[in-house]
Amino acid sequence: MAYDEGLAERVRDVVMDMPTVDEKKMFGGLAFMLNDYMVCGVMEETLMARVGPDNYAASLAKPHTREMDFTGRSMKGYVYIDPEGVESDQDLATWVNLCADFVMTLPPKKKKK
Repeated sequence: MAYDEGLAERVRDVVMDMPTVDEKKMFGGLAFMLNDYMVCGVMEETLMARVGPDNYAASLAKPHTREMDFTGRSMKGYVYIDPEGVESDQDLATWVNLCADFVMTLPPKKKKK
């Protein structure tokens, strides 16, 4: 499964000034990691957004969003955003920043031995 390189480049533009952002190929797409946590990702032309449990219901109420059910069951705190929902750079930045804000509330990950 390929991912939309144009969307990935637009996400890179948003996260470029954030500390410790890395990219990892996963789920057949590309994930953007902040402090070793997934913030968002690109699968085909869809944005995967880790909005967190407190923003989940409100995010699903927005246009062009749907439950992330990558494993066949809903993943609470994660949503898919269809291309129409991130057409503008401002809309994309709003989603990515919402995700980054949530991830910044998480405790530091413990290093694997």
